[in-house]
Amino acid sequence: MQNKKNQSSVGLMIQRCHKWRQKRKQYMDQARQTSDEIERERLMQAAEHYGRIVNAEQGKIDSTRDPRDKTPVVDTTDVNSDNAETNESTDEDDTVFPEFITGAK
Repeated sequence: MQNKKNQSSVGLMIQRCHKWRQKRKQYMDQARQTSDEIERERLMQAAEHYGRIVNAEQGKIDSTRDPRDKTPVVDTTDVNSDNAETNESTDEDDTVFPEFITGAK
């Protein structure tokens, strides 16, 4: 029963962490779009605050999880933030290259 309770609390912590990551991304996006320097700084500080909260919560999650279940947790909120800003095409990312070439002379 303790293991089930532990899994439930970890699940809730992961949900909170995800919510805070979304909030952080929202503040960062707003900061990028605003022209007021003071407002931009305030938004970036709020995003930094949520980043610290996420890091603390992730530490709790990692310490609570069973060592057998430890798989790397990937933050997917900023995966394509560079492409979103520059609106570049990702056609070159779709190209598949062989791992090695045999018989090349």
